[in-house]
Amino acid sequence: MEPTGGCSGSGAFLYYAYGSNLLRERLLLSNPSAALCALARLQNFKLEFGHHQGRTSSVWHGGTATIVQSPGDEVWGIVWKVNASNLRSLDKQEGVEDGIYVPIEVNVHTQAGKVLTCRSYQMKDYVCGPPSPQYKKVICMGAKQNGLPTNYQNKLEAIETNNYAGPVPIMEEIEAAINAKKINSA
Repeated sequence: MEPTGGCSGSGAFLYYAYGSNLLRERLLLSNPSAALCALARLQNFKLEFGHHQGRTSSVWHGGTATIVQSPGDEVWGIVWKVNASNLRSLDKQEGVEDGIYVPIEVNVHTQAGKVLTCRSYQMKDYVCGPPSPQYKKVICMGAKQNGLPTNYQNKLEAIETNNYAGPVPIMEEIEAAINAKKINSA
């Protein structure tokens, strides 16, 4: 099903999300213009979690997601249409200035069989390490929210975490955003 509004539009770019930005409320925190365009798979890549230069994410308290080339594998994600005015906020969220992630261009296949060229992000210079339970939860919530294939959701659910049990302020922000939406739509 292609959502209304489609994927084209001047003054906008397509962004392929495969990590915490699968969850609408997470992405909208800093990129309010994002609109769902399509579910899509990225072929010959796999999902990994890591610490940039061996440092644990201060936001998520664990490894964060990246994609690496891996023949025969695939990653499922969401193509968001984002207004060009949010390009800087998205880059900032992804730590581009700090050299944590670099923007890359990927060609992804939608369920309708279209190939879309999107901006995505890849972590540079990282050491593999498991995500926090909170980060994994956001990814799994996003996968479920947008109806990614069940077998892929199961794969995400099976990811081992680092069992971090301390506070994750951004998780509270996301949960507040989800709850606010529930109140508005009640």
